[in-house]
Amino acid sequence: MPTDVRLAHLVRRDWLTNGPLNELLALYIEALQNRRYARNTLSAYLRCLAHFSYWMRGEGLSVAEIDRALIERFLLHHLPTCACPAPCRSDVKEMRAALHHLLDLLPPADGEATTSACIAAELERFDDHLRHTCGLAPLTCTYRCRHVAAFLARCFGDAPLEMGRLAADDIDAFLKDLAARWQPASRKVICTSLRSYFRFRTLLGDDTRTLSASLPAIANWPRRHPPKVLTDSQIEHFLRAFDLTDPVGLRDHAIARCLLDLGLRGDEATHLTLDDLDWRNGTVTLHRTKSQRVQHLPLPVQTGEALAHYLRAGRPQTDSRVLFIRHRAPFGVPLGVAAIRSAMNRAFARCALADQFCNTHVLRRSMATRLQKTGVSIKEIADVLRHRDVNTARVYARVDLERLRTVALPWPGSAS
Repeated sequence: MPTDVRLAHLVRRDWLTNGPLNELLALYIEALQNRRYARNTLSAYLRCLAHFSYWMRGEGLSVAEIDRALIERFLLHHLPTCACPAPCRSDVKEMRAALHHLLDLLPPADGEATTSACIAAELERFDDHLRHTCGLAPLTCTYRCRHVAAFLARCFGDAPLEMGRLAADDIDAFLKDLAARWQPASRKVICTSLRSYFRFRTLLGDDTRTLSASLPAIANWPRRHPPKVLTDSQIEHFLRAFDLTDPVGLRDHAIARCLLDLGLRGDEATHLTLDDLDWRNGTVTLHRTKSQRVQHLPLPVQTGEALAHYLRAGRPQTDSRVLFIRHRAPFGVPLGVAAIRSAMNRAFARCALADQFCNTHVLRRSMATRLQKTGVSIKEIADVLRHRDVNTARVYARVDLERLRTVALPWPGSAS
């Protein structure tokens, strides 16, 4: 639909046509129409854009100055004290969504101000090493590069990188700054990222033994308690929390079965495609695993039935080969990890378990616990969960309390 027709019934259309956003209107409308947003939603977003455009014109701002910081300034500082002429759209949630789509049309920023050209080039080499030499998952590469970027920016700024200038005091100062706002587990991950970077520099010929030895061993005991898992009755209540008469409910139920029966991570579920399901042989192929290895898993009957029901009665018509997609605008877009996490959290809320459980990983742990209670060995559990190190799965040995009682020594001085 032409831009003029979309703006015909907009009360504040002059705020758009006479403002700094006029040049982006056609692109904005076309982008949302291509994503199949409803007419009423598009009209509401245009009214939000009109308010933002009016404020920009009053502030003397241009399109080139739009970024996330400017949008946050508008949302957090202008809207609470807005005195713009009525009527104008001022709902924060709706405004944020409308301006998020606007950001997608803007050219990418030149880069963070704190990242020099030297650091950017170094991070590119380090990222290539992590992906193609170490074979790490893309998300792991991303956060390791982010941690190293923060460290190098603090130590060198815009100056050339000289590893010989780094000392233990630089590491201590960097980690000390993080201590005020990062938990021990997060600081431990950052130390791992720095240790990985120092190994990379060693391969390039630098002597980083002193730097690696300077990284502290941060105290953190994540396994001091048994893993939190759902009981059999809680799993039954959880699975009944999905509306199987609704397409979205069918999709979310199929996702839940994949997480519970196959032990998939949220990221692995998002990357499942129609081609990964072998119905004849009853298998599922995982191409995007954390270990970057192709894995083949058996497809349980109940999981296959949930997936078949979703594909026949719930999945929208689309050209996308991704298995789990959006059912609302933008249609056909693959679900992200956050969307899957939200779907599971809504199910926990519906079955009154939200105060005990959240997110997707608890379903993966519950599957491993069920395997352990049926007599499956730790090695087999590690294989099903796709753990490289069998020690990672040893945590599930602590959930079988009955077997632990048989090997526990009596308390000194007790009657037994």
